[in-house]
Amino acid sequence: MADSEQAVSAQGKANGYSWYVLSVLVVVYILNFIDRQILSILAVDIKADLGLTDSDLGFLGGAAFAVFYALFGVPLGRLADNWHRVRLLSLGLAVWSTMTALSGFARNNVQLSLARMGVGVGEATASPTAYSLISDYFPKRQRATALAIYSSGLYIGGGVSLLIGAKIGQLWNAAYPGGGPLGLVGWQAAFMAVGAPGLLMALWVSTLKEPIRGAMDGTPSKGSITPFRDFVGDLMSIVPPFTVIGAFRRGPAALAINIAVAAIAALLAWAMVRVTGNALQWPAIGLGYYAVFSWASSLRARDPATFRLIWGTPAFICTTLGYSLVSLVAWALGFWAAPYAENVLHLPRQELAFVLGANGAVSGFLGVIIGGRVADYLRSRNPAGRILVVMFGVIAPIAPLWIAYTTTNAVLFYAMSFLAGMFGAAALGAAAATTQDLVLPRMRGTATAAFFLGTTLVGLAWGPYLVGLISDMTGSIVDGKPVGDLRTGVLSLIGVAPIAMATLVYAYRSVPDAEATLEARSGEKA
Repeated sequence: MADSEQAVSAQGKANGYSWYVLSVLVVVYILNFIDRQILSILAVDIKADLGLTDSDLGFLGGAAFAVFYALFGVPLGRLADNWHRVRLLSLGLAVWSTMTALSGFARNNVQLSLARMGVGVGEATASPTAYSLISDYFPKRQRATALAIYSSGLYIGGGVSLLIGAKIGQLWNAAYPGGGPLGLVGWQAAFMAVGAPGLLMALWVSTLKEPIRGAMDGTPSKGSITPFRDFVGDLMSIVPPFTVIGAFRRGPAALAINIAVAAIAALLAWAMVRVTGNALQWPAIGLGYYAVFSWASSLRARDPATFRLIWGTPAFICTTLGYSLVSLVAWALGFWAAPYAENVLHLPRQELAFVLGANGAVSGFLGVIIGGRVADYLRSRNPAGRILVVMFGVIAPIAPLWIAYTTTNAVLFYAMSFLAGMFGAAALGAAAATTQDLVLPRMRGTATAAFFLGTTLVGLAWGPYLVGLISDMTGSIVDGKPVGDLRTGVLSLIGVAPIAMATLVYAYRSVPDAEATLEARSGEKA
């Protein structure tokens, strides 16, 4: 194919090159989640070496990554709407792979936290660019299936990360019992080993063709003629303290509201630090929520049509929030399953890494693919049909989760973990495709960023930390050291189900009308 016009079928159908691009994007997402989730299997060693608590680990596995992923995901999502998406993804892959390798040099909690923040910034390029590319390579009727296939990389990468992390750590520690070159131990070597391949993958990604925006939907469009000026403006709208400058430019009232929200966020963060003693989690959460408010306010002033279809659409908000609570449980289980099995069930690390890794990869892959296909089928018969699949992802995992984390039988734990993972994974493609259908083509990158604000600032930032916090609060002191109660921490996740269902019931009722009135509410032509 000589150019990007040929990369997509003129008949609005996915062709062989579309599936090739999707396969490359899946590999990128696998690397994404290997780099993101490898912390889980290394958590016990990191906790011992750096002297951390369960809530400290929850911060490293959640908000340390999630807040910066969310903050930079917004301007990078807009850049994906306006610039060359393939180049952006290549650069982002190189950045997050480098930061993963640098995690191996961390000597304390702060250094490791900073490296994880860098991984979050780099990975913020992945899904906005991938979702936008997929939407321009696949027609609407296949979009949930294609997004579900892409999302399978989440589960494959998460599963493989356990296998790789455990094996590299074991081999390194066996070869260098007292620490290897530069004094590095097994968990540090694992970070370095998984980061390096991403730099080669970035070169492969750079060879992909850039499709025409909106051509698959019969509405070709172009991005901004000043993408980097717009990117800097978006960056200033969401990254403190530049957010104050952005608010000042919008007028005295906007400035006063912005400062008031910043003050409230800071006060709440300070109060929670006093209550919990965690000096990293709460400032990060406060920073994230204040930044999102600043960005939404700026978007409302600069691009009111996009604001109306995202922040001004209850169907979009409720779909995102409902799935975000599903992801809260998924992120928490994904991070804590391995430490729980090692500490509570006393399972050998090599065994649990293999079984949980395979469990996560297979159950997640099956769940997200089957869920995507079922969602597309239901959508063809009911405009809100995909929401039913998201609801399934809330309710179905409850019984397996309860059984898995109350049994002492290893086989039953593994089996129920498989079912809980598969049922929860079914919701992702359905939720993602629904949010894409609720915006115009030029807004898809921004909509993806907004969708991932929920999955990160609600799901990832809270899930691992809440389990760790409750574990610390309900634990005990053994030989003068705190020992958490991970079983209680994990089971507390069931409490989010009623809230998730309430938001999804509203979404189910409002999605058909929201999609039918898309152009009228935006004031633009699709």
